[in-house]
Amino acid sequence: MLNRRTLITRSTLAAAALSAPLLGRAQASSTTRIVVPFAAGGPIDVTARILAEAVKGTLGTVIVENRPGAGGNIGMTAVAKAPADGLTLGIATTASHGINPWLFKQLPYDPAKDFAAITQMLSVPNVLVMNADTAARLKINTVADLIAYGKANPGKLNYGSGGNGSAGHLAGELLKNQAGIYAVHIPYNGGNPAQLGLLSGQVDFNIDNLATAATNIRSGKLKALAVTTAQRSSVMPDVPTLASTLPGFEIDTWWGLIAPAGTPADTVRKLNAAFNAALNSPEVKTRFAQLLAEPAPSTPEQFDDFMKRERSKYQRMVKLSGAQVD
Repeated sequence: MLNRRTLITRSTLAAAALSAPLLGRAQASSTTRIVVPFAAGGPIDVTARILAEAVKGTLGTVIVENRPGAGGNIGMTAVAKAPADGLTLGIATTASHGINPWLFKQLPYDPAKDFAAITQMLSVPNVLVMNADTAARLKINTVADLIAYGKANPGKLNYGSGGNGSAGHLAGELLKNQAGIYAVHIPYNGGNPAQLGLLSGQVDFNIDNLATAATNIRSGKLKALAVTTAQRSSVMPDVPTLASTLPGFEIDTWWGLIAPAGTPADTVRKLNAAFNAALNSPEVKTRFAQLLAEPAPSTPEQFDDFMKRERSKYQRMVKLSGAQVD
């Protein structure tokens, strides 16, 4: 006959055995969301969805939530204010964590204090491109030709960008500064209108994302003069670097995963392991390559240090451009 203590002990163990799988299922059913601070359909959104699919075997359900507006500030503010439980993540970008801290007088989040770095996702080269017909008419085949024309014809060149303070605007101002030329900046309302302005001949050159410009480069509508990364792109190895003409010129487009500040260190490590495994997988590498992007997995510490360096770099560039948003 079972005594009362034995009965209680066995009942307790049975309850624990039943509750364990229920707890496991509850944790597995928790949904992780990745906040993309830009509209659906762009490269950042597409790559976030590729990763969300790739980690579902490890993290369970992962959804992508688009929170566009204010140059990424709306989405980043939502992440900064979310519970630090590892279930709300965000995509930090060149704009949100490199440019905006210096472009906006009052930023609704602190890029240095409000987030925990998880991993860099990828890097995409930018490229200096000209309208092919314009380049032929002006006899510009290289960066040196562009600089020579600019010096011989001060004020006659212009360039387009996705808007004041955009990466294309800042890169254009850096080019002007290092090359010692003057070109009029023509801001458009977004990257696509800027590219259309270049294709139609409204502007002479842009510094654009390679993933966006590649199709028109390959079709012959745009002439690629140089990539802005320190090394040539494996996608277009025949295109030289701007640094080969202007030493030290280095800019690329990047983004990566972050969580709210205060997310437990072991949770950050688990998220880092899950996403880095996905970034290193052949399937993700192939799909990113189709977008002309290279996976750039890192440790949380490496990504945090990288973002600090980017903020320092863009502080100088924003000051150089004189751009500011109230």
